Amino acid sequence: MKVHPINYFAFVFLIVSIASCKNNSAKSEEMLNEQKVDTLAQQLWSVQMAESIMLRNPKASQIDGREDAKWDYVHGLVLKGFLDLYDVSKNQKYYDYAEHYADSLIEDDGAIATYTIEDYNIDMINAGKLLFPIYTKSEDEKYLKAIQLLMKQLQEHPRTSQGGFWHKKRYPSQMWLDGLYMGAPFYAAYTSKFEEGKNLNDVALQFELIQNNALDSKTGLLYHGWDESKEQKWANPETGVSPHFWSRSLGWYAMALVDVLDYFPEDHPKRTELISYLKELSVAVVSFQDESGLWYQVTNRGDKDGNYLEASGSAMFAYAFAKGANKGYLDDKFKNAANKAFDGLINRLIVRGSDGTITLTQVCAVAGLGGNPYRDGSFEYYVNERKQDNDPKGTGPFIMAALQLER
Repeated sequence: MKVHPINYFAFVFLIVSIASCKNNSAKSEEMLNEQKVDTLAQQLWSVQMAESIMLRNPKASQIDGREDAKWDYVHGLVLKGFLDLYDVSKNQKYYDYAEHYADSLIEDDGAIATYTIEDYNIDMINAGKLLFPIYTKSEDEKYLKAIQLLMKQLQEHPRTSQGGFWHKKRYPSQMWLDGLYMGAPFYAAYTSKFEEGKNLNDVALQFELIQNNALDSKTGLLYHGWDESKEQKWANPETGVSPHFWSRSLGWYAMALVDVLDYFPEDHPKRTELISYLKELSVAVVSFQDESGLWYQVTNRGDKDGNYLEASGSAMFAYAFAKGANKGYLDDKFKNAANKAFDGLINRLIVRGSDGTITLTQVCAVAGLGGNPYRDGSFEYYVNERKQDNDPKGTGPFIMAALQLER
């Protein structure tokens, strides 16, 4: 069949036009992506991290790589950052992201899915802090009932002979620095809101026991754990403390101090004591700050092979120092230390993806003491635990530090 010349040229023109459209479409999509990247990069660091978390985890329950929703301290940590961001930005989506997590796990009678009170695990109290603002805003009684359930755990929680909460039922007679962040701010919030602060002395006692039993007089740092029974293989046979200083555990403790102080009135007799603990700890911790602004995984052994600059502890210190200075507990020089730490995080440990999202690297995924397989608290143990990019124990404090620093 003979092709008419006009039809032939029209056909060629059509093919070229289609190819050109596809090319233009690809360029438009590329430009749109570049605009998205630029738009996100121009936001506050708190917004950049929150948006990155939401893009990676459309539902908050997916944080930490989970497929099924679980009541967990890491979700409580990150979503506390989201609620703080909501308070500043008034952007409803940050509140909704946190509220949906709580709503998906809490039944009408206050029961919390995946939570077992009989475990007496202090970690499980931490996410309860989310419920105070959510209950206030929603006025949904199920959140109040869940708060009361978590408080019931603390009322029954096993304690040391001096009154310190065990870290977990399966870790008898042990107090870890981590546990102060997990339990004390919730306890302080509860007794302030519902009991006119009658148990604030008991909240302060938890810190007093840590100071009395886990403090190293030479460095001013606190050991990760203390075993009152001195039976654990990791425990010093004379003092009961673990062998090393772990930056994240010190970060948990520093954050616990600045957060519980929100609930201690200025005339409360224990307030000055808690502020003194924060000041002493801050002086000690800053003395080990690396020139990069960051802190090492094993805090005081930056000179030892295998140690590394770790993100979560550094972010926690940045938050605690910045908030402490903002509240007037600490001198302004600690705000400078916080900014230096944040500079270290964004310059050395933040990586931007092609989609504009940011990734926090060099985060220790998990570390503890005892258990099975047994964790002996040695230097080698801490530096060889796995690292995980965007681990929530780093991203949550990053958001909170960015907010305190208005970065």
